[in-house]
Amino acid sequence: MRSLSKLFRQSTAPTTAPTTQRAALTLEAFFDLKYYAFVKATKRRSTHDLYLFNKHFRPTLGTKLLSNITSEDIDAWMLAQIEHGYKAGTVNKHAAMLNRMLNIAVHWGYVDKNAFKGAAIRKLQTGDYVQRFLTRAEISRLLSACKQSTHPFLYLFVKLLLLTGARKSELRLATWKDIDVNSKELFVAISKTGRSRTVQLSDAALKVLDQVRERSVALGLDTARDSWLFANPRTRKPYTSFHIAFFAARKQAGLDAVRIHDLRHTYASLLINNGASIYEVQQLLGHYHISMTERYAQLFPNTLNDRVNIIASTIDLDSI
Repeated sequence: MRSLSKLFRQSTAPTTAPTTQRAALTLEAFFDLKYYAFVKATKRRSTHDLYLFNKHFRPTLGTKLLSNITSEDIDAWMLAQIEHGYKAGTVNKHAAMLNRMLNIAVHWGYVDKNAFKGAAIRKLQTGDYVQRFLTRAEISRLLSACKQSTHPFLYLFVKLLLLTGARKSELRLATWKDIDVNSKELFVAISKTGRSRTVQLSDAALKVLDQVRERSVALGLDTARDSWLFANPRTRKPYTSFHIAFFAARKQAGLDAVRIHDLRHTYASLLINNGASIYEVQQLLGHYHISMTERYAQLFPNTLNDRVNIIASTIDLDSI
């Protein structure tokens, strides 16, 4: 990846913006009219920046004038990210994007200084998280606890995560039209990578989806094509989070350290233990780079000796 300073030097943007533009430009106008064109010209995955901006910045800081964004605004935004439940590493990535946008705004003359530099919270400390894979006994305990939850969809949601390896947001924001029963796929318009992908659905996963539909109908929720897969009966909109109900269930199961994302790790480990290749795991998890899948490399059995023995069995050197 080219350095930011090199990208600056290659940019044809003006070093000083007209005074009228400086006074009237909001953060979202700066992104839409200036910054995103720069990203498309300099990054391969520009759609990911668009996805992140629409999700994390436009609803909160988007309408604020660039010149009016303060360090206090940055701190409030960071706290909101933390309260939403995002991991420290994820918040840091979002913050880095905001810092980058404001740096470029300064470089191009739209603001005099980057408010991010004066924020009290600029980077969260991240711990060394160890990947967690649930055993079959732990899966059973967790599902049993989820089944006893008063949350109408927690049990089915967790079962689907285990059966598909989908990211929680991919299921939480899915609609019924995203499900193709014939091809046994769930279409994800924009995944974490900023790209579309398909989640493979087993017969067991399709059976759970039937149960989700039955539960939705029983709760008086719409199951038409444009309706949410997991709609909150109170708001009729997708759940903003399953964390509170999940945390209660995992505590009951004696699995306090387990995260929802660990269900995705468990899915990968079960695939590997049952003979899936690293390429197959990459495709099923929707990893853009194989390096993301290689974190599971230690789970693959050492088959190198078996592979070299194939040569000996193929070429009968003793008979020559």
